Amino acid sequence: MGEGFWGRIGRTFPALKYRNFRLFWFGQMISLVGTWIQNVGQGWLVLELTNNSAFKLGLVTMLQTLPILLFSLYAGAVVERHPKRNVLLVTQSLLTVLAAVLATLVYTGVVQYWHVLLLAFLLGSTNAFDMPARQSLYAEVVDNEALTSAISLNSMIFNLGRILGPGLAALLIGVLGIATCFYLNALSFLPVIIGLYLMDISHLKLERRNGKTWEGVTEGLRYVRQRPSIYLALIMVGIMSMLCMNFNVWIPTMAKVDLKMNVTDYGVLMTYLGLGAFAVSIYLSMTRTRSAAVRMFWVGAFGLASFLVLLHFPRALWVISVLLFLAGASMQLFNTMANTTIQLESDDRFRGRVMSLFSLAFLGVTPLGSLYAGWVAQQFGVRAAFLVSGLLGLFIAGAVYVFWTSLANREQPTPDEAP
Repeated sequence: MGEGFWGRIGRTFPALKYRNFRLFWFGQMISLVGTWIQNVGQGWLVLELTNNSAFKLGLVTMLQTLPILLFSLYAGAVVERHPKRNVLLVTQSLLTVLAAVLATLVYTGVVQYWHVLLLAFLLGSTNAFDMPARQSLYAEVVDNEALTSAISLNSMIFNLGRILGPGLAALLIGVLGIATCFYLNALSFLPVIIGLYLMDISHLKLERRNGKTWEGVTEGLRYVRQRPSIYLALIMVGIMSMLCMNFNVWIPTMAKVDLKMNVTDYGVLMTYLGLGAFAVSIYLSMTRTRSAAVRMFWVGAFGLASFLVLLHFPRALWVISVLLFLAGASMQLFNTMANTTIQLESDDRFRGRVMSLFSLAFLGVTPLGSLYAGWVAQQFGVRAAFLVSGLLGLFIAGAVYVFWTSLANREQPTPDEAP
């Protein structure tokens, strides 16, 4: 009976046919709401502790992502030597502890700005191992035909958390205080841990490696260097992440400083970004095809940069809300298609190392991006940050697109060479 039900669901959402994926996915559905509750609570907490300093908020984001820059390559090689499920059991448990510590510091009234900086660095260090393990897990629990569906379904619940989390955080902060946000996030990791524990990984056969971990890192770098479809996608992910995805700095600054909003209105503003991303995730989660992945990848990249430019101009709140919705949709389209393209182009034995590079490009470069975004917003205003970031994104994406297209045309057989 159960197999029949999930088989029918699997015709629409292919990845949900797989029990291991369902166990992880349903746990993540709860956990990611908690993650976004903490993200919003942390942003508001930092602004309160620092007298509305956008630069110091950017510094927190920088320290939260710096370990990914420092440790991702090594983490990817480590992750490949162990079942991804086991790695995630450790990382998710550590994330639970860190959220509980921050909650207790806030609840007892002793929290200081340096506490948030330290915990942000420890959180980023844990995520340096969690991200490549989580991204590589999908290929171990679904087949390649369902991989886009798996990535998109995970993105869908990530953005569901982005929709529900800010509103819940605003309510919790107003009624129960910021500490409640962090306690709830700590509790939200428990369903993930239980789901991981219940997974059946007996079918996995890890390749034994006798070499040193750093030798595996260099081998992975050589592998990527020989595949333009992977390294150009990684370059684009790094560029867009650094320049165009600093919403954790921009939106709270725009809400509190530029639009003079209270915490409830800030939560609503964050929701529009998530709604756009969620809508795209639903569509992508129902597809098996990879034929249009590259085209949608570029539509997402140019769309995101363009909507940032447009956010420089409007004053009406409804226009800002629509543009945030469209920016969220473009960002999700770009991220999902980048992830899918890179995973489908990667051999299984290199997947952990390749996805550690994806983590490095996606989050590892954001320390620089967060400092840049916070500095520009502090010095010239958040609208100037939107304009400069969007224009830079359009220019660099255009240059990479021309190079990508020229390589693709060079690899096409000429009429004389065609069979």
